[in-house]
Amino acid sequence: MKKINLIIALVLFITLSAQNSGETRFGVTGNFHRGSIVNVHDESVGRYGGTLGVLAEIPMLRSDVTGGEWLFFVPMVEYSMQGEVAKADVGRYGRQKFLHDYIGAQFYVKYFFHPNNNLSDYFVFLGPRVEFLVREDRQVSELYDIDYFKYNNDDELNKIGIGLSVGAGARVTDDLEAVIRFDRGFSKVYPNNTNGVTYNRQLSVGVNYYIRNNR
Repeated sequence: MKKINLIIALVLFITLSAQNSGETRFGVTGNFHRGSIVNVHDESVGRYGGTLGVLAEIPMLRSDVTGGEWLFFVPMVEYSMQGEVAKADVGRYGRQKFLHDYIGAQFYVKYFFHPNNNLSDYFVFLGPRVEFLVREDRQVSELYDIDYFKYNNDDELNKIGIGLSVGAGARVTDDLEAVIRFDRGFSKVYPNNTNGVTYNRQLSVGVNYYIRNNR
């Protein structure tokens, strides 16, 4: 219940922020990514997946010369398909699938380059990420678990994770942006694993589309 309440609060925050500022833009976001879980599941090849979410772009600073905004606060909430697929001795065990879907929330600072106060179409962004597990689909053979548990210790799965998200992008039109992003977790996905921090990571390409523009 606490997890659901927090997710609702984040969505309400984005919505109210968009309504309370004449210059705030509200939009949708999506990406295609490849992710994996580090330090676990021998012969991991990662998992391809996607995300879909909502975001707000809230101006913080603007140029004194041109009047264009160049620094923004960008909260984002998204549904993200993550996890990984492994191929340890496929002939004996078959493919091993560890599919994890999350509700993720990022809180970015977004910076547009503006040399000599001339606002460019290129930007970078950085911010913390928190993710809440909403679905697990583990597809492995019983024999694999028996033979590999001493290496994986993956009988327990953390429901909440924290990390960092960074990226860069370009404004294609006034309402459309193309972005590339990397997310790196700092918390253990499998808390009982002793081989290292079993964190989530993913590299993605995607778009942000703003459905309301009051500028």
